Amino acid sequence: MITIVSSTNQKNSRSLQVAEYYRQVLQSQEADCRIVDLADLPVDFIYSALYANFGKHDAFNAIRDAVEGSDKLVFVLPEYNGSFPGVLKAFLDGFHYPSKLCGKAAALVGISDGGSGNPLGMSHLSDILSFMGTTVVGIRVKIPFLKKNWVDGEIQDPFIHSLIRQQADMLIRL
Repeated sequence: MITIVSSTNQKNSRSLQVAEYYRQVLQSQEADCRIVDLADLPVDFIYSALYANFGKHDAFNAIRDAVEGSDKLVFVLPEYNGSFPGVLKAFLDGFHYPSKLCGKAAALVGISDGGSGNPLGMSHLSDILSFMGTTVVGIRVKIPFLKKNWVDGEIQDPFIHSLIRQQADMLIRL
């Protein structure tokens, strides 16, 4: 099972739309996949599910367990202040230690309204995933100028579309 994580807690986000697109790419290759949307996290999880409250919040545990129980992962990372959303870091802080992501593979897709496609956010998450023992796929897809490159649920730039397919192929083969 490949889990695609929409890495923001904003409802109906463009990250979720890109995650849906990625799911279609994976399904076209007959990969078993699902989406976890961080917008579904309990609003109080930082206080009710982490640290001293680890394991005590059933709704949080279900989302965490879906990600930890995956064979492989895809993170769709919107650019927030030059990195990825803090909610993703807080979510990862609620994972088991040692990490159940150890030995698994993850693909990263950065999205931004500006011209970079969130390379710093992907770099930051790569460091965290490396610490957790997760292998990050070599192709890191950057989708810059999202308002231009994302129209009616489709990637407009054929090069970006081909990178997504290559990344998905690589992830499936791992």
